[in-house]
Amino acid sequence: MTDTIKHQGIVENIDGAHLQVRIVQTSACAACSIKGHCSSADSKEKLIDVNDPASAQICRPGDRVWVMGQLSMGYMAVLLAFVVPFVLLVVALFVFMALWKHELYAALCSLLLLIPYYFILWLNRTRLGKKFSFTIQPMN
Repeated sequence: MTDTIKHQGIVENIDGAHLQVRIVQTSACAACSIKGHCSSADSKEKLIDVNDPASAQICRPGDRVWVMGQLSMGYMAVLLAFVVPFVLLVVALFVFMALWKHELYAALCSLLLLIPYYFILWLNRTRLGKKFSFTIQPMN
């Protein structure tokens, strides 16, 4: 099993060492031959920012490239976006239920705790952006 995630993409824009690459993110069933008859097929276009001075020198807008990232980045993203908030929500719900014995207030306050969590993530976006860095490789 490899430790990299690889997507095909097209270079959209180059600004110095900063590249924007458009990838098509598809669900597993989006490539199915009967996806037109199914409501679960899904695909989205996304722009990926890549800071790679070496690649910026050899790539041109419109070039087809491989966008690669470490598998551990995917695990860390899932952990920060879903697992930690879920644990925070459940723990806060039990704590508030023990304090107040009122389910509605406990649920609302535990949901409100997610606002500062995601705000802290937003404040640390530049530091997280350095950890979640992608590289590109030309398709040849």
